[in-house]
Amino acid sequence: MLKYLKLLRLEQWVKNLFVFAPLFFSGNVMNGDLLLKSIFAFVVFSLAASSIYVINDYCDVEQDKKHPQKKNRPLASGAISKVKGLYILAVLFLINLSLLFFGHWYFYENIWLFILVIGFYIVLNIAYTFKLKHIAIIDVCIIAIGFVLRLLAGGTITQIYTSQWAILLTFVLALVLAIGKRRGELINAQISGKTRKSLDGYNVQFADIALSISVTLAIVCYLMFTLSSEVQQRFHPPVFYTVIFVVFAFLRYLQQTLVYNKTESPTKIIYKDHYIQVTIVLWVITFLLLIYYYDATKF
Repeated sequence: MLKYLKLLRLEQWVKNLFVFAPLFFSGNVMNGDLLLKSIFAFVVFSLAASSIYVINDYCDVEQDKKHPQKKNRPLASGAISKVKGLYILAVLFLINLSLLFFGHWYFYENIWLFILVIGFYIVLNIAYTFKLKHIAIIDVCIIAIGFVLRLLAGGTITQIYTSQWAILLTFVLALVLAIGKRRGELINAQISGKTRKSLDGYNVQFADIALSISVTLAIVCYLMFTLSSEVQQRFHPPVFYTVIFVVFAFLRYLQQTLVYNKTESPTKIIYKDHYIQVTIVLWVITFLLLIYYYDATKF
């Protein structure tokens, strides 16, 4: 069973929590109907993402066999045959189609935009798997767009407005993670002496500069997000001070990236780094306090 879960990359589902962002920032976390819609979006998007991972592993099985870490993936290691991989892919698509079919009855008023977002995500990532991941800069931009689509999926299913600053912030944040991952792959390639076509057009110096620019843009976007009128009105002026958590988290990520070279998988940093985990928890708690307990008349 573990090998099948590994094929689906359940640990990567943490990325799909972005579908809850519109619900969280709208202050409607306690709204049962909207929460159910967001959970539905999370499940559908997660299964779609797992489908893409299976397609990617199936297409890259020969290259993955030569990679120091990816050779342990179920298809590359032979733990799961390529035929079984196709069966699993078919099951994932059938489950998702069934969910969307039955979800249409419950979410009939806004399911079509959600389906459009999911469909675009799948088509874009299939194109990424077969061709676009080998084109420098375009590859990391597509990864970042994938996070924006997660955000839009949560917004369309709940019909919650997503601000332009939130979209831009999500894009730049994902760009930071994508470039950081490319940098880690470059470091590994230097150590092993083996390179891959997806790294053509990159070097460590370029990755460091691009990473620095992206982090700067992310912090600026977050500042503008907290200073926007709708966010100030919803969360009150103290929301500006949450930038402290954001700056610390980015500095810690840069330390892990530039000092310790732990960038092969950004999600592993979130799972393992206690500093970033504590920062995220404090950031979430602060927002919850501002949403439900802050009384502007007393401050």
